Parts: sequence; structure tokens; C-alpha cells
Amino acid sequence: MQNDRRTEIKVGITTIISLAVFIWIMAWAKNFLVTTNDEEITIYFENVSGLEVDDDVTVRGLRMGFVKDIILDRNIILVKISVDGEIDLRSDAAFWLATVDLMGDKKIEIYPGDSNDKLDFSIIHSGQFQPDLSTMMETIGAMKSDLFTIVDDIKISLRAINSYLTDDQIKNDFKSSLRNIHALTTKIDEMLDENRENIAKITENTSVLTADAKSFFDRNSENLTSSIATLNTVLAKSDTLVNTFNLLAAETKAGKNNLGKFLYDDSLMVSMKESIERLRGISKILLDQLNKDGIKIDASIW
Repeated sequence: MQNDRRTEIKVGITTIISLAVFIWIMAWAKNFLVTTNDEEITIYFENVSGLEVDDDVTVRGLRMGFVKDIILDRNIILVKISVDGEIDLRSDAAFWLATVDLMGDKKIEIYPGDSNDKLDFSIIHSGQFQPDLSTMMETIGAMKSDLFTIVDDIKISLRAINSYLTDDQIKNDFKSSLRNIHALTTKIDEMLDENRENIAKITENTSVLTADAKSFFDRNSENLTSSIATLNTVLAKSDTLVNTFNLLAAETKAGKNNLGKFLYDDSLMVSMKESIERLRGISKILLDQLNKDGIKIDASIW
């Protein structure tokens, strides 16, 4: 009787402990257990794509919290998460919405950061949204009309290409072009065969001419150098002579030399004109006297 009672007590204690453990596990799984050192972080997203309350929050893949609340605030969504306060989060920590599996389950992944400053839990942090398969399908659905238009354009292009390739006139022209190219190639080949010896001679003569020219320059390099030096000297002297003539012309035009004074001195020209006029008068008198009674000379000699 006493042994039965002990057995019942043991079974009862075991049942109570098992029930407590089960309740604790369920509470932990359903996020009913909140420790005193848990921290609350508010993150805003433009799109949460199916995220729900109690979804997991992981740090480097390890579950360290859960989604506490989701609030729609105008054009943004505020997500409040509860994380273990022992996590060392820094001011450059990153938050993004990730897909757990192909079924579209979501979670929030946290990158702790490497900054020297700790994360400020009192401000709202920015979260990043990573498109998943469902989002891609929505995007493709939005592009459906554009895809149909592209497919129609491709069909039109293929029909045009097919029409172009099946056109008899184009086929005949293409074949004719190929025949002409073949005939031209054949003629060029025949011409090369017929003139192969001449081409070889021209190549040989060119080689000989090049060799002779090289030999000529090698033999007369000193003479050529001397001739070029002499030519440079002649050119230099020619430049000097031209400069001298230019200076002489400038001085003559400015009246700084005798020729310039003779050509450009107005008083000298007037005197010359007066002298010529006097000579003309004397010549007229002499001619008149010769034609009449001869030359009369009235002179007094001391």
C-alpha cells in the first residue's frame, strides 16, 4: 500500500514537471515568454510582403527574437520587434526582410554591425526589403502587357525576315551575286597565275633597286653630308643677302642714302628740272644764231 502511494507521488511529480516543461516550450515557441532584458526595436519598411506577428527575428541565421507588432502608418509600415538584450547591436546594424522558404514565410534578419557606437533603440531604423518569388511574379504580372507587345513585335520581325528570305527575286539576286563573286575570284586567280613570273620579276627588281639605293647612299654618305652642309651655308648666305637688299631698299625709300635722296628728294628734282630748262634755252639761242649769222661772242678778257 505504501509502495503504491510512493509510485503515485512519483508519477504525479513527473507529470507536473513534464506539463511545466511543455507549457514553457509552448510559451517560448509562441513568444509568450518575455525576459526582462529584451529590447524593442522599431523598423520601417515600404513593403513587408506577408510578414506577420510572431514571425522570427534572426541574427546571422540564429533565432534571437520575434515580431511583436506591425503598424501601418500612411505610406510606410512600422514593425516592432523584440530581441534578446544580450545581442551586441551597433549603430551601423542593418535590418532586412528575408524569405524563409518557397512557401513565402518571412522573417527579419539582423546584421549586428561593426561600429564603435551602440545601437540607439529609441529611434526608428530603416529596413530593407528583398524581393522574393511572389514579388517577382507580381512584377512579371505587371509587365504582362509589355511582354505581349514584345512578343508581337518579335512575331512581326520574324514574318518580315521570313518574307524576305522566301522572296524569289531576292534569292535569284543573291545567287547571281554569289556567281559573280565566284567568277571574279576565278579571274583574279587566273590573272595571278598568268602574271606570276612578272610579279616575281617586279619583286626581284624592287629588291635589287632597294639594295642599289642603299649601296649608293652608303658609298656617298660623306659627300651627301658635305653637300647638305654646303647647301645650308649657301642658304644662310642667301638669307643674309636678302636681308641686306631689304635693308638697302628700306634706306633708299626713306631717303637715307644717295640713291634715296636722288629719287625721293623733291628740291633736287626741282633744281634738275630748272637746269634742264636753262640748257634747253641756251641750246635754242645757239641754234638760232647758227641758222642766221653765226655765233656772236661778246666777251671781256682780263
